[in-house]
Amino acid sequence: MTGDLFVTGTDTNVGKSVLSALLVAALDGTYWKPIQTGSLEGTDRQSVMRWAELPEEKTLPECYCFEPPVSPHLAAKQSGATIRLDRIRKPHLASGGPLIAEGAGGVLVPINDSQTMLDVMRHLAMPVVIASRSALGTINHTLLTVRALRDAGIEIRGVVMIGKEDRDNERAVEHYGEVPIAGRIPVLATIERNTLLNTFRSNFDVKYFQ
Repeated sequence: MTGDLFVTGTDTNVGKSVLSALLVAALDGTYWKPIQTGSLEGTDRQSVMRWAELPEEKTLPECYCFEPPVSPHLAAKQSGATIRLDRIRKPHLASGGPLIAEGAGGVLVPINDSQTMLDVMRHLAMPVVIASRSALGTINHTLLTVRALRDAGIEIRGVVMIGKEDRDNERAVEHYGEVPIAGRIPVLATIERNTLLNTFRSNFDVKYFQ
């Protein structure tokens, strides 16, 4: 399995980092978060390294890393910086395995005065996996995300539902969004490497991640 993937979400704190850690562990990938905010509370790179038990060399440094826990465009402004796409370049990996990139917030989160995370995804030209809550409200949020990605011409591999299983919501997303549910992450008592690997083996359809 060598296909690179970009993990986006329907919202902030939806579970993108947990999904990224799971994919990095299961696919023997390398983790990269181009834009990080809220670094005073710790970075997603640090969390993914801990959860997936990754050595530092299986991660890549952020292109932008800001302390304020706010949207990228605000974090950059408060830090006296401007996020530029030409500074966000997809790295060449010396080791095998895919690159698993994680976005910041949802697809329409602004990164500067005129561009959003959609522009980052188009710029990197990587297939996208959507992290989505399983709970009430997910149908609207997920379908809006799917539509925004399709309108931007971005390839969608599938949706991963995170939380307590709700088959009715899954069926609605698949039917109205014409997008597959590629995996499920249930409520996890602990987040560690073996749990993530077992979750991938039990709840994910491998064909969407090849």
